[in-house]
Amino acid sequence: MSRRSIFVSCVAAGIAAAAVAADYFPPRGEWAHRAPAELGFDAAKLQAAVDFAVANESTGRRDMAAELQRTFGAREPDFKILGPTQPRGDMTGVIIHRGYVATEWGEPGRVDMTHSVTKTFLTTLVGLAWQRGMIRDLGDHPRDYLPTGLGDELFGSEHNAKITWEHLLRQTSDWSGTLWGVPDWADRPVGATPADYPHRPMHEPGTFFKYNDVRVNLLALVTLNVWRRPLPQVLREEVMDPIGASNTWRWHGYENSWVTIDGQSMQSVSGGGHLGGGMFINAWDMARFGYLFLHGGKWAGREIVPEKWIALARTPGPANANYGFANWYLNTGRKPLPAAPASLVRFVGNGENVIAIDWEHDLVMVVRWIKNDEALNGFIGRVLGALDE
Repeated sequence: MSRRSIFVSCVAAGIAAAAVAADYFPPRGEWAHRAPAELGFDAAKLQAAVDFAVANESTGRRDMAAELQRTFGAREPDFKILGPTQPRGDMTGVIIHRGYVATEWGEPGRVDMTHSVTKTFLTTLVGLAWQRGMIRDLGDHPRDYLPTGLGDELFGSEHNAKITWEHLLRQTSDWSGTLWGVPDWADRPVGATPADYPHRPMHEPGTFFKYNDVRVNLLALVTLNVWRRPLPQVLREEVMDPIGASNTWRWHGYENSWVTIDGQSMQSVSGGGHLGGGMFINAWDMARFGYLFLHGGKWAGREIVPEKWIALARTPGPANANYGFANWYLNTGRKPLPAAPASLVRFVGNGENVIAIDWEHDLVMVVRWIKNDEALNGFIGRVLGALDE
């Protein structure tokens, strides 16, 4: 058995063990609370962790359109907002331990942009398509799942023809092209001057990690063509309704990302809020999504996401040891977050929006609008330090 197979098997076993650790699943519209002491927390230390998070709120502008313009527009050529945005709310969080709410703060019921946490919703739908045989193998070429004209348009070059599903999932495709009016090189451009940007270095697919929203939007488009139904509809039916999520979340694309499939007009959604759009969601629904993965993809005994997919998503890729599938951030060697276990995974979006899943401590932590990874590390360390275990 290969080292990769052993790793996947061990991860799957760990997930299965965590999945039987508790059997409470919150019904739609409610989530039972327990006093911190009942859940093994020192209440004063837990409050200190919350106070630390609040003190380290993001300093970015609350007007998301203005913040995107400030952070991306200043360095990306022809930057434009193509999807909806909205001003954000207060620093917010929810901590779930042993299945119950230990504490909450801010505005957990407020629907806000969640930016690149959206990518994890997207790759989950790829996983469901893979589970059902709609995608036969992650080593297949997405081009072969598209009608000829679209396949040639998106993957017709010698370079792009080599790209596989796994490359897109891991952000190692190095796809070259323009989608929804935005060239790949315009996203976090590389080069000394704007004149250098269109002439970026080319990398063999699978060998180089580059965080790139144009390529994630490409993944969304090809996934839409596999499901042949709007992806928000698929997500609602297959994931969000079964886990009791609210009806308040929305997943947006761009004003120009409409396509026609089987005679029906559908919007190809975006994988984040870089150019607007993406997932707009509240902290409670984020917590449910994290709780699903804490329980190995099962909800009240029903498999929603296959354990094998979760194990693959948690496996580091060869080009980035701290990244699995988008947007599974790993804590390999505890280097990204020294205060957290090496097994902790977080889904991260700009802002920062974070769903942290800690199987070792039976924890789901949602924190929105925290300053940076350093502050997140301090927060998680304080939460774990409050546990009397």
